[in-house]
Amino acid sequence: MFRDGAVQPSSDELTVCNPWNGETVGVVARDTVAQLDEAIQGVRAAWRPLRPDRRAAILGQAARLIRARSGELAELISRESGVCIAETRKETERAAANLIVAATETERLRGESIPVPGQDRLALTKFEPIGIVAAITPFNRPLNQVVVKVAPGVAAGCAVVLKPSEKTPLTALAFAEILLEAGLPAENLVVTTGAPGVLGPALAGHPDIDMVTFTGSVHTGRAVSVAAAGKKILLELGGNDPLIVLPDADLALAVQLAGQGAFATAGQSCRGIKRVIVVGAAADDLVARLVEAARHKQAGDPLDPATDVGPLVSEEAAITVERRIGDAVAANAKLLLGGDRRGPLITPAVLDNVPADAELVVEETFGPVAPVIRVADTAAAIRVANSTRYGLQAGVITADVAEFTEIAAALRVGAVNLNAGPHFDSPHIPFGGVKSSGIGREGIPYSIREMSTVKTITLPYPLHQG
Repeated sequence: MFRDGAVQPSSDELTVCNPWNGETVGVVARDTVAQLDEAIQGVRAAWRPLRPDRRAAILGQAARLIRARSGELAELISRESGVCIAETRKETERAAANLIVAATETERLRGESIPVPGQDRLALTKFEPIGIVAAITPFNRPLNQVVVKVAPGVAAGCAVVLKPSEKTPLTALAFAEILLEAGLPAENLVVTTGAPGVLGPALAGHPDIDMVTFTGSVHTGRAVSVAAAGKKILLELGGNDPLIVLPDADLALAVQLAGQGAFATAGQSCRGIKRVIVVGAAADDLVARLVEAARHKQAGDPLDPATDVGPLVSEEAAITVERRIGDAVAANAKLLLGGDRRGPLITPAVLDNVPADAELVVEETFGPVAPVIRVADTAAAIRVANSTRYGLQAGVITADVAEFTEIAAALRVGAVNLNAGPHFDSPHIPFGGVKSSGIGREGIPYSIREMSTVKTITLPYPLHQG
């Protein structure tokens, strides 16, 4: 456990392995519920909110330290997650950018004054930290997934107890050390590592935790909700994000976006493209171009700078993707390229004529797969896009803004992007979904407010006579 500003010795340990070659990357503590309870009680006793200017200075310095150490952090991320080094280098910059936005937003967290009509009173509002935030993060993008939860917590003035994925805890521990070096008091941060089925419920249900923010599967998210009953929760539970391509679409743009969104992070992204829904006769041309683009994606060693697609986080995950591809083919989908499995590696796959009810496109498939679903018209595209339990983000490729507006209104998702993929993101805008995709909104300014409470103060008004 990382507490009191350092990694503490442990009698039980958890080995972290490289998904690509099985080598040991590091060893972390396998914390117990008793140790977690003691740590949380210590945070409750010692934590005091910092002044906003100090929070901003810490976050800004942490961003500078990440940029200074981007090379070593990128390599660590690749070794423990299997994501290719070309992408993990971008992840470190993305994390630094999120920290800068959090630093800026810290000093924008201001209340307002409200004259109360007919009451001769003035109401003043102020934002206060909600308290101690439990942050539970997944294995994919193990630096940025931590930053987008911890940085808003620090910006809001909260203390944070972080539980990273047991598959990728080393990056989280490295970031914790960076935060303390940047000036964060040791009592404001704990990182607990170990078995998720043991620590997750204990953390979410602990009486001294004021809020739980979680990113992961729908199944686990529901368990977190039950454990955290009565607390504020912020849940990001994945997506089955469509890219809808209309007949007038710029096909070069559509193919570029489909390749980026389906294959980045080996397809292990909640906002990645999980379905390419093509309307009308443009499908033949789009599919041919997509196959050619995917053919140039190199899959293999994540530390090789030429690699575009690394392994999945485990061989078990790759077997699931392989099975879903096979089931779709058995249901008359056409596998045009890839889909070969070598251990945890799946080569980039393009499938055509995928049935809209195939498990490959009904569930959130975490793998480098571009499944094309052909539909006759826009109404069918909307119907297929809305047909799953997820509702995170969507992209629509068209030159017809009026038609896009109608589609955007009809889609049950948290965000719709015109001539951009569902994987478009920015730290400045809200991020989250509807239906089973989650509760609440991330995005740095929005997370800060989620992690704050509004206190109202009223006083007599006017304050003077005459």
